[in-house]
Amino acid sequence: MSHGGSGDQTSNSAVLDAQATGRLQAWLERQVPGCEGPMRLERIHGGQSNPTFFVYVGDQALVLRKQPPGELLPSAHAVDREFRIQQALADTGVPVPRMRAFCDDRAVIGTPFYVMDKLDGRVLSSQSVPELPPAQRRACWLAMAETLASLHAVDWAALGLGDYGKPGNFFARQIGRWTRQWQASRTREDANIERLITWLPAHIPPGDETTIVHGDFRLGNLMFHPTEPRVIAVLDWELSTLGHPLADAAYSAMGFHTAPSAFDGLKGLDLAALGLPTQAEYLAHYQASSQRHEPVTAFHLAFSLFRFAVILEGISARAQSGNAAAEDAVAVGRQSAAFAQAAVELI
Repeated sequence: MSHGGSGDQTSNSAVLDAQATGRLQAWLERQVPGCEGPMRLERIHGGQSNPTFFVYVGDQALVLRKQPPGELLPSAHAVDREFRIQQALADTGVPVPRMRAFCDDRAVIGTPFYVMDKLDGRVLSSQSVPELPPAQRRACWLAMAETLASLHAVDWAALGLGDYGKPGNFFARQIGRWTRQWQASRTREDANIERLITWLPAHIPPGDETTIVHGDFRLGNLMFHPTEPRVIAVLDWELSTLGHPLADAAYSAMGFHTAPSAFDGLKGLDLAALGLPTQAEYLAHYQASSQRHEPVTAFHLAFSLFRFAVILEGISARAQSGNAAAEDAVAVGRQSAAFAQAAVELI
């Protein structure tokens, strides 16, 4: 598989018409060296948020990410932030694709977008990693923990990212933000979400720490080396900010709390037989790699499950208004309730 998501890749004239394609080609010729000659676009399917394409022009193989069309929630689909954070991380130990150019001129293709180098690697199809032999599955999960630890070790202030988020008080601010997002996008009633909105602010653990957080750090947003269990790129930085590292760590472990039917969870599977680590083993490897002593608790996990439930509800709302980025958005949005239920079971 290649950059940016799994699933079928098809040519996508429906999203960029001939005139937009022509304007894009002219822009690339001006902005990216080597972009001369015929251009070919392919839509990458699998993502739910920012439409993503392979772009082949001249001897260049690129990936383009753009905002979806239509009305968007405030602060959502911030492709400018994706570009900025990956550019800032270019010379750190965090593997990211090489950024090539950003465009905030909506006259080119209708929304802001950026282009980056296309990498050759594997995006694993699911958290149980069925395409690999059991002996390699654990290694991929442990590599994920090590990559997350390397992100959380980055000196964000030294990279000029002091204004990339608000240091401190992360969980209180995030619970407020996702509560408002729920109220703005909900399509149904959910007693579990309402219970979490009450419970979470009252149970924030003491102590605080600020690192770069990815915000959507999971196996499906990593690209692995073509043959080795080694991460060569962290993808999909749309939700990144400055925040508490244990929010990322808990989010990456959410799959241990949901069934395979709920966004590809691991609950109920025989992890040992599959060659997968337990949640305790995975999080212990993250703690050892990051040299952190504060553990991931039920609060961190419940917060992550709550947040993801609201994200899925937003996908459902976009599907109902006709702005969804992927054709399966309605089905994905329905899974919101399963994550809220898993969070309430934890607390």
